[in-house]
Amino acid sequence: MKNIYYILILCCLCLFSCDSRPDSKNPRPFGVNLAGAEFFHKKMDGVGQFGIDYHYPTTRELDYWKSKKMTLIRLPFKWERIQRELYGGLNREEIDYIKHLLDEAGSRDMKILIDMHNYGRRKDNGKDRIIGDSVSIDHFASVWKQIAGELKEHSALYGYGLINEPHDMLDSVPWFKIAQAAIEEIRKVDLKTAIVVGGNHWSSAARWQEVSDDLKHLHDPSDNLIFEGHCYFDEDGSGIYRRSYDEEKAYPTIGIDRTRPFVEWLKTNNLRGFIGEYGVPGDDERWLVCLDNFLDYLSKENINGTYWAAGAQWNKYILSIHPDDNYQTDKIQLGVLIKYLATKN
Repeated sequence: MKNIYYILILCCLCLFSCDSRPDSKNPRPFGVNLAGAEFFHKKMDGVGQFGIDYHYPTTRELDYWKSKKMTLIRLPFKWERIQRELYGGLNREEIDYIKHLLDEAGSRDMKILIDMHNYGRRKDNGKDRIIGDSVSIDHFASVWKQIAGELKEHSALYGYGLINEPHDMLDSVPWFKIAQAAIEEIRKVDLKTAIVVGGNHWSSAARWQEVSDDLKHLHDPSDNLIFEGHCYFDEDGSGIYRRSYDEEKAYPTIGIDRTRPFVEWLKTNNLRGFIGEYGVPGDDERWLVCLDNFLDYLSKENINGTYWAAGAQWNKYILSIHPDDNYQTDKIQLGVLIKYLATKN
């Protein structure tokens, strides 16, 4: 009887100490951003035409990345296109195509993280408006409730990426308050799917503790938040890579050093993290060393990510990893990426 008593106590301690959130201890997949639907920013406000002015990824692109065993897709889209009028219904053509991509991803055992690629803003009457200006918190939260209501049952849905790289938000309407409202509205219709929260200041992983520490106080009744940082290796961290490796003052472990503040914050607060964007040029092998060291570090810390960026619309973009020669020639960065298909935990 005494032994049974001790066993029960141990079981209870284990239950309270274990992280009960989905995939908390399992390997997590790496993948790529499949860009395209967020392009052509001048054609917003309902002007741009789906399939003509901007393009979503195709199943051929899914097939290519599946063949490379990269099974997580971060899918950018624009708020203005998926909801043409504030408080209006969703654009059926666009939301139905996202559902189609989810179906196709599911048939390939892939997952899609949808990403509202809006930087804390939306065009309204032809002008960029920060959330909290003429575009309100309720506008933002309510559209996410609609999106979640449409997509919540899909098995290939990895998570809801609330907004890409919020920055320079209004002091009176901080990103924390906006994100909390969206979380609450999503949970009215979906208690299961992960919600992915980007950090302040362009989701900077390097400055996370300085600019995004308050996000640890966000409340999710489902306890299923993932925090998203971004990390580039050029001098200003912009990912533009205007100059050479030496001129950008890069070094082999720069990605580790820039990501460590984010990683340590996650560990201190027992939270889950994800690096939604990182990328390097393919014109100097030393950048590939940076990428390799960075991904090795993330993998050992059980933090996954998506490379910026894949997608057939990039043309000569320096970070593009869309294959050349009609899918016959892989980009050089891929040799590093395929070493990290999932975290090592």
